[in-house]
Amino acid sequence: MTPAAPSDGTGPQLRADAARNRARILAAARAAFRERGTAAPLDEIARRAGVNIATLYRRFPDGEALIRQVVIDGYTVLLRAAQTAVREASDGALPAIEHWLLGLVAEREMLVLPLIGGPVVNDAEALAIQRELGGLLDELLATARDQGAIRPDVTAADLTTTVALACRPLPHLDAATGQVLAERHVRVFLDGLRPGPDPISPLPSGPTLDEVLARVYADGPTPTPDNTTQR
Repeated sequence: MTPAAPSDGTGPQLRADAARNRARILAAARAAFRERGTAAPLDEIARRAGVNIATLYRRFPDGEALIRQVVIDGYTVLLRAAQTAVREASDGALPAIEHWLLGLVAEREMLVLPLIGGPVVNDAEALAIQRELGGLLDELLATARDQGAIRPDVTAADLTTTVALACRPLPHLDAATGQVLAERHVRVFLDGLRPGPDPISPLPSGPTLDEVLARVYADGPTPTPDNTTQR
């Protein structure tokens, strides 16, 4: 899924040609970041996108702005998929979780920066999306517990960690092989979610998603989600 091209939040919808250029730049940035990390030169990204460097700078004034948008787009994919899973959960929470996980594996190219260990984007909008995502996953898991579909000790942090591990690019493998292995990983995880015969081997204690976020932002001021766009 490619997010609709916004107007960068500050003006009217972009013209069709400007929207196409923006989408090409973001796709080229994701590819370059996946291969070379976030130090990939902006002129290389422009070349990959088939635009001149001035066009890139019109959309993104510096590398930090480009990185931020790639991160925001990735978190937005996660969020929209979780919203769909919550809507589907009344008909079966475990299948909804399965669709969420496998759908993200299929779209893992969009998730490149949230997953490859790029710089922490100390941004209020990114943090707001992460927190909204955590609330949706808690709601999804609560529905699954009420249905008796999952073991009681699974947390939102378990789901997000599994997404990160399953979607992370695997070195030296072609895309098709990586896809198959990621889908297998997800299905093994799904079997582990199901309640088993008593006693279930308890999971070791682990951090909540809020605690994970606190540690991610520990080296700098945690952004506040005030005045961010409501989703």
